[in-house]
Amino acid sequence: MSDPVRVIRPLLSTRAVLGEGPDAGVPAHYGAPLREQRHLLDGTAVVDLGHFELLEVRGADARSWMTTVTTQVLTGTPVGSSSSLAVLSPQGRVEHLASAVVLEEDAVLLVLDPGARAGLRHYLEMMRFAARVELTDRDDLRILGALSPAPEVLPQLGLPDPVAVWSEPWPQIAPGGVAYGPDPEDPVGAVLTVFEAAAIEQLPWQSAHLAGMSSWEALRIADHRARGAREVDERSIPHELDLLRTTVHTTKGCYRGQETVAKVLNLGQPPRRLVMLHLDGSQDLPAAPGGEIRLGDSEGKVVGTVTSTALHADLGPIALAVVRRAVPLDAGLSVQVPLGDADGEISWVWIDASQEPIVLPREHGGRPATAKL
Repeated sequence: MSDPVRVIRPLLSTRAVLGEGPDAGVPAHYGAPLREQRHLLDGTAVVDLGHFELLEVRGADARSWMTTVTTQVLTGTPVGSSSSLAVLSPQGRVEHLASAVVLEEDAVLLVLDPGARAGLRHYLEMMRFAARVELTDRDDLRILGALSPAPEVLPQLGLPDPVAVWSEPWPQIAPGGVAYGPDPEDPVGAVLTVFEAAAIEQLPWQSAHLAGMSSWEALRIADHRARGAREVDERSIPHELDLLRTTVHTTKGCYRGQETVAKVLNLGQPPRRLVMLHLDGSQDLPAAPGGEIRLGDSEGKVVGTVTSTALHADLGPIALAVVRRAVPLDAGLSVQVPLGDADGEISWVWIDASQEPIVLPREHGGRPATAKL
């Protein structure tokens, strides 16, 4: 279930080239995507994330209740603190992902991908019972993304005081978390600054202030961070996407899906794994989410699917993908890429890709001895 379509006026809309898929409501770029990405990396530009959705949970039981119904601990954390959380199915599949900021002692603000709020709100309303909480869609707010709080990035613009700032020390492991693989080589993190929408829409925006969503996605992919709108499908469990690093508190006590989380963490291996791909850029053919991945060349076995793609200013064409656990970590792969002609007909070509592992097999150590009868 999705929210009704919201009309979003992109910042500096006359210069904006809108994105596609879940990011269709905001600019992919403003005419110079790689230069914009450099500005974002240099800390001199922000990204319009006006399509992200916000849900406020307020009431005397807000934080204790959210601790009970999600994978994260929100009780006892300081006002202003940030975290990531998930809702799992009884079988441990990922159903919802959100970024959370503790607004006040009795209020939590959740940031979600476009179209994700209605489903999470429906679940929370079913689980409310006698809890003293109220749920409010916050369409009066708007998010700017950057590598620092937006007022620090653009001090000359006169941004108002933010309503909230979400930030995690990625890739540092959160309390109760477990890493399923190595840290990314050069992580940059992400900061979401939440403002009153009307206040920032009236500011004198210039193209130099802004980077597009393609820049934001490039940095996310290089940071090895899974996104609900891209990497999660109906089969996903948290271990496959390295979500136990920051999103699942493995020692907090009972929550829905906990049995699967504990069993795979302590005894098994996830059936699939998240990987970053370095794509062959010599053919100048951009990959797209949904493309097949084959082991070896184009005649090899299908072993996964591309989930996110981007052109990184330093790394070149990169992607995130979910592949089968059995794929060797050093195996060469081929990625299916769409190729359109002048008549709009789509054909498919294959490009080479190398892996940068994100999720690795977990070493459980020796199994405990069992009693002999």
